[in-house]
Amino acid sequence: MLLALDVGNTNTTLGLYRLDGEKPELAAHWRVTTHRAQTVDEYGVFFVNLFEMHGMAPSQVSDIIIASVVPPVDSTLRQVCETYFHIEPMFVEPGMKTGMTLLIDNPTELGADRIADCIAAFERYGGPCIVVDFGTATKFEVISARGEYLGGAIAPGLGLSADALFNRAARLSRVDIKRPAKVIGTNTVEHLQSGLYFGYIGLVDGIIERIIAELGEEQGKPPRVIASGGLARMIAPDSRYIQEIDDLLTLDGLRILFERNRSARPRGRAH
Repeated sequence: MLLALDVGNTNTTLGLYRLDGEKPELAAHWRVTTHRAQTVDEYGVFFVNLFEMHGMAPSQVSDIIIASVVPPVDSTLRQVCETYFHIEPMFVEPGMKTGMTLLIDNPTELGADRIADCIAAFERYGGPCIVVDFGTATKFEVISARGEYLGGAIAPGLGLSADALFNRAARLSRVDIKRPAKVIGTNTVEHLQSGLYFGYIGLVDGIIERIIAELGEEQGKPPRVIASGGLARMIAPDSRYIQEIDDLLTLDGLRILFERNRSARPRGRAH
C-alpha cells in the first residue's frame, strides 16, 4: 500500500491507498495536528497507533510519498519512514514528473501541496478549473482548459485572520468561528462571528470573481470551482461560486504524483 502524507503548517493529513486493484482505493485517512517539535519516536509511535486502531500494520506499507511545506519536520519524517516503516520516502520536490506545465515565473516556488491539488483537480474535473484550498493560508489555484497551471493567489486563512484580530484588540475575547444565524448580530459574540464568517465569504468570492473575469472567454467555458482543506465544508455552502467540495484532493494528487514517478525511482526498503 501507498502512504501519502500532506504536511501543512497546522495539520498533517495521511492517506493509505491500495494500488493493486483496477482502481486505486483509499483504505484509510486521518487528519492530525502538525507538531514541529516532536521527535522521531513520538511521530513513529503516533503513526503506529493510528494504523493499529484501523487493524493495520506499518509492514503493509510498501511506498511513501510526502508533500511538506514545513521544512523543519522533513528530516524527522524521513527518519520516521526509515525507522518505523523501513522505507525511503519520496518527497514532492523540483524535478519531479508532474504532467502539468507550470506557467509561472519560478516553478520551484510553488508549494508541494499546491502542485498536488492542481494535478488532482485537473485529473478529476478537467479544465478550466479553480481550486480553493482552505488551510493556514487560503490558496487559489487556476488551471487552464489544456491542463496548464496559470497561477493563483494566497490570502491569510480564516483562523489566521481571527488570531490577528483577537491578539491586537484587547477587549475582544476569542469566539468559536462558525456561521452565525444572521448577519446583523445583537451581541459582541455574534458581531465577531458575522464579521469573520461573512467577511471571509466576501474575500473568497471576491477573488474568485476577479479570477473568472481575468480568464475571460479564452478558456471556452466557465471554470469549475473546487474547494478543499480543513475549513472547506464550513465556508463553501455560502459561496456563490464554489461547486464542489473535495476533502481528499491533495492526497489524491500525491497518489497521482507517486504513480507518475514510481518507475524512475529505485525499489527497495531502507536499511
